Amino acid sequence: MKLAGKTAYITGAGNGIGRAVALKLASEGANVVVNDLEAAPAMAVVEEITAAGGHAISVPGSVTENGFAERFIGAGVEKWNAIDIIVNNAGYTWDSLIGHMTDDQFDAMLDVHVKAPFRILRAASGFIKGAAKQEAEEGREVFRKVVNISSVAGLGGNVGQANYSSAKAAIVGLTKTLAKEWGRAKVCVNCVAFGYIETRLTEATDEKKTITVDGNEVGIGIPTKVAGGFASMVPMGRGGTAEEAAGGVYLFCIPESNYVSGQVLTVGGGFTLG
Repeated sequence: MKLAGKTAYITGAGNGIGRAVALKLASEGANVVVNDLEAAPAMAVVEEITAAGGHAISVPGSVTENGFAERFIGAGVEKWNAIDIIVNNAGYTWDSLIGHMTDDQFDAMLDVHVKAPFRILRAASGFIKGAAKQEAEEGREVFRKVVNISSVAGLGGNVGQANYSSAKAAIVGLTKTLAKEWGRAKVCVNCVAFGYIETRLTEATDEKKTITVDGNEVGIGIPTKVAGGFASMVPMGRGGTAEEAAGGVYLFCIPESNYVSGQVLTVGGGFTLG
């Protein structure tokens, strides 16, 4: 129970990688603030955690909504009076070649992958700085962890993803800046860049599937032939599971990484772009 007594805030935790992260951290003793765009999947994760003897609450809603960051952080502080771990995981893709990409498509990726994490970290900053100051005065050393989520597309670019790649590159810059700003407060800020991870957003399918995000209908899934091509490029021979992806996040949350900050860990079975 390496995270016993810690409180973790995880966005996009109703499905896929976020769900796996929430369950993993809860299994190690963390209280979890679970966010998802929809209330039902978020509550399902809360119920799964509590059924296993853990503690969790649900804060549904879009991370891009004005006021969401304050509501999200405020709910956890009100419940447990603590901020120990923040995982900025929520996101999706909305692909087009640049000649066909709209301003709305480009802005949507920046909003969800960069601006939303920025707002959440800003909302948490007052509590974190105040707690760190008090702990220092008491002679106690308490480490906090922030894990932002990037992608191999943000590190090496990807065809059809000028918007997504730009946003995922930007979150690396935010990560490295906060590692410097918050180092004295003993906050470790790191980034995990995922490769080809099998989730509902990347599942192999030849059916047309969509989800609605902030009023926009966005395609999900990858054509079967394309997915097979991605898998063949992974040195380990397959896409990763959500649980394997969550393992990379977990590494940055445990005490063994208390002197690791400002780093980008690629979790992709050896797969890179660029």
